[in-house]
Amino acid sequence: MSDALNKAEAAVREACDNTDVTRIVAAVIAAQQAVQQQAPHAPACQHQHKPGRSAGEWLAISCAVCVGGIGIAFASIAVAIGGISVAILALVLRAIWRDFQKGH
Repeated sequence: MSDALNKAEAAVREACDNTDVTRIVAAVIAAQQAVQQQAPHAPACQHQHKPGRSAGEWLAISCAVCVGGIGIAFASIAVAIGGISVAILALVLRAIWRDFQKGH
């Protein structure tokens, strides 16, 4: 055992023999100091915390989402127009094919 712990133990024995309050308090303080010298305190939290997003970052994210939504809307409209165009072309070609079959 360490020297400080031996001193603390001796102070505790002396305080047990003598009921004087100040000696008991001195023994407790000596024991606490001995324990603190033996075991260094480990940090409670050892991982790194990431900082939160700033208002500018949230604004940039929301703008990117809005631009992406508008892009998807325009792409949907383009697909719809393309589908209508293909349907009209199919109807026209079918009419031409019928006329060709009838001999006109």
